[in-house]
Amino acid sequence: MKGKLEPSERQKLIEEGKNLKEGLVTLEEDLVKLTDELQQEAQCIPNMTHPDVPVGGEDCSIIRKTVGNPSVFNFPVKDHFQLGKALDIFDFDAAAEVSGSKFYYLKNEAVMLEMGLINWTLSEVIKRGFTPLTTPEIVRSSVVEKCGFQPRGANTQVYSIEGTDQCLIGTAEIPVGGIHMDSILSESLLPLKYAAFSHCFRTEAGAAGTATRGLYRVHQFSKLEMFIFCQPEESDSYHEELIRIEEDLYSSLGLHFKTVDMATEDLGAPAYRKFDVEAWMPGLGRYGEISSASNCTDYQSRRLGIRYRPSQPSSTNTKKGKGPTRFVHTLNATACAIPRMIICLLENYQQEDGSVIIPEPLRPFMGGLERISPKCS
Repeated sequence: MKGKLEPSERQKLIEEGKNLKEGLVTLEEDLVKLTDELQQEAQCIPNMTHPDVPVGGEDCSIIRKTVGNPSVFNFPVKDHFQLGKALDIFDFDAAAEVSGSKFYYLKNEAVMLEMGLINWTLSEVIKRGFTPLTTPEIVRSSVVEKCGFQPRGANTQVYSIEGTDQCLIGTAEIPVGGIHMDSILSESLLPLKYAAFSHCFRTEAGAAGTATRGLYRVHQFSKLEMFIFCQPEESDSYHEELIRIEEDLYSSLGLHFKTVDMATEDLGAPAYRKFDVEAWMPGLGRYGEISSASNCTDYQSRRLGIRYRPSQPSSTNTKKGKGPTRFVHTLNATACAIPRMIICLLENYQQEDGSVIIPEPLRPFMGGLERISPKCS
């Protein structure tokens, strides 16, 4: 086009250029569509699993440790639903009218108990080097997907906001996982340890029956979540650290529980290995999951684009700060999920007169309250 051309030849080339431009636009649109389809297919692939993870369904999971003994009562045991009603600390009926099933009001001492649990747990994990956070509770659907959760579909646990690309979070793991999205961290910053308080929202699709009555399975609850970004070689040891913290917290509250190495079929897509804590709930007459600790290796960090730059030995010729990057490993663990902790405390510390003893570690965080007693009629 820059040389001398006959007008007819130049016009021919102009037309050819227009056709190329239009063809390129079509190809770019196809590429975006195909890239999105490829991403959707790739997100169906779960993480690898640790070689020591038991293979099979939930029945194949292995008990790692048992702590304490079941509470012994010489009177008829009530469940938390009965206890809460008698103590006037829950209101499920009003919540059902206002919001629907699986919602609740906490009242009176139950509010103090929630605040006490959060503040006590937060103080304990801060002592262990965690940075406290509160997080956004609405996030982009793409971040939910990159963390390994499916925001759409018939059995999704995620509430999507109609007309937007946003969702309500089901766990603080999602916004904390995204806090360093698309960034390269200095090796000297690792590990990064966060303790994030948030409200959590879950559809609980498919959940029904007496096993979910009361506070056990609800649509909205408060939770304190631990999250770690670390170097790949250290993630197994930090996984052990997280489960030890959980065990220490629940032992301090006098709970009887077992920690379980979950089998392959019971792992979520991001988890390389997951330890669950199942506590005894005497009113329900069974163990119930109160927390979990997961090592997600680089499954989330690859999708979220979170890398770190290893420090270079002085003998190398690599320019300072320009060495190859590596993906961090991410881990998450429940420090305190409020509803199920309330279930454990009410059912294990109930007394024959209908009152409930407050465990000693929580009392300074509840204004010195030692007991929740039935209200005088």
